[in-house]
Amino acid sequence: MSSWTRGLPAALAVCAVLLAGAAGCGSSGAHGGKEGESSAPAGRLLDHTDEEGQHYREVDKKGAPDVGVEVRPDAGGSWDVRLTVRRFRFSPSGTAARATAGRGLVHLLVDGRLVCRLRTPEYRLAARLVPHGTHHVTARLYADDGTVWAVAGRPVQSTADITASAPDPGRGPGAGSGHASKPAAPTGGDGASCGPGARGLMRAAGTPGARGAHQGAGGPAAARKAVRSGGRASPDCRGTA
Repeated sequence: MSSWTRGLPAALAVCAVLLAGAAGCGSSGAHGGKEGESSAPAGRLLDHTDEEGQHYREVDKKGAPDVGVEVRPDAGGSWDVRLTVRRFRFSPSGTAARATAGRGLVHLLVDGRLVCRLRTPEYRLAARLVPHGTHHVTARLYADDGTVWAVAGRPVQSTADITASAPDPGRGPGAGSGHASKPAAPTGGDGASCGPGARGLMRAAGTPGARGAHQGAGGPAAARKAVRSGGRASPDCRGTA
């Protein structure tokens, strides 16, 4: 009996050590995610916001994403928008709402108004979105969580300034003229297109928050049906408005 009594404390001590070890193993796995996966978001959030209240996400200039926008007139007064991105990949629809370096989508703005969220580098802008006169077409980079990619406190975007002339009644529907306008002052968030039959070539350099250089060319427009567009901000789009 005395031998069993003396051995009891030692057995209890061994059990306590084993339980502590098991608890330690369980707690160590609770702090980590999937192996090789980082939970740290890209860049840092700033107080600055865009027109819709989305915060800027600041990244270093070295290795930052970049975008350029080119706008060409198409038949029927519509405009073909082509984007050139560097160090940036378009995320497919359904991507998780998380900021990943060098990934996301492009917001296309017409005179500061959101026209479409692009996940491809090409888009057709309908003529009725832009009346006769001078307008601005802006392409701005966004992360998948809705934040604006920014460098030095300015959004990563590019703007093309274009001018549309009124249609010529003597030349029939879709006939008109247009040209690139002088670069506007560097204020973020502007973008637009032109009216029926507008012509021209507009190209903007993709420097963060700055207007690009533009060049124009005139000529008659070929007759073609313009793609329909409601002219409102859409949740997502893949190439036409």
